[in-house]
Amino acid sequence: MIKRNLLVMGLAVLLSACGFQLRGTGTTELTVKELDLSARNAYGETVKQLRRTLESNEVRVYSGAPYKLVLTNEQETQRAATYSGGNRSAEYELTTVLNYAIEGQNDTVLLEDKLQVQRYYVHNGNNITGSGQEAAQVRQEMRSDLVQSMMVRLQQLTPERLGELQHKADERAKAEAQALQEAQRVRDETPQQSPLEVPAN
Repeated sequence: MIKRNLLVMGLAVLLSACGFQLRGTGTTELTVKELDLSARNAYGETVKQLRRTLESNEVRVYSGAPYKLVLTNEQETQRAATYSGGNRSAEYELTTVLNYAIEGQNDTVLLEDKLQVQRYYVHNGNNITGSGQEAAQVRQEMRSDLVQSMMVRLQQLTPERLGELQHKADERAKAEAQALQEAQRVRDETPQQSPLEVPAN
């Protein structure tokens, strides 16, 4: 018994040393400690859950933070994967796609990406209420998966990485402004042709 306990403890130490964490037991440490957060659906469950998760990980979420996470679009779809006519049951595929952007200074878009989760559930035509509750539960679990995936993405965004993205965005905006200025200069220096006068018959 003691040997088995020691073996389990030893494996736990080895796994933790490798950085392994059981899902839902580890902390999501973020190096970015200040973040603005907004969404097209400002009162949606996803943005509210994400805000709570950020704050529980000691991230100060407030308007005017140096960087802003914008949930630009969230789409939920459902389609029948299999169908059985005998007992009126069908397996449905649920998909949620979350598009987001990270903005820096002057609302400059630093990066854009998306997250996607899929789940399946069985709809029983003889138990519509129960099937509806199961679908709602699956959607809730999918939302939690989306939030956790977003936290993993945010873990990769160090202040140094965000600084690099901001520099690239500034250079891109500067080049676009210069191109527009040059195009305007060319238009200004190009003589305008007088409209042709068509003699009246």
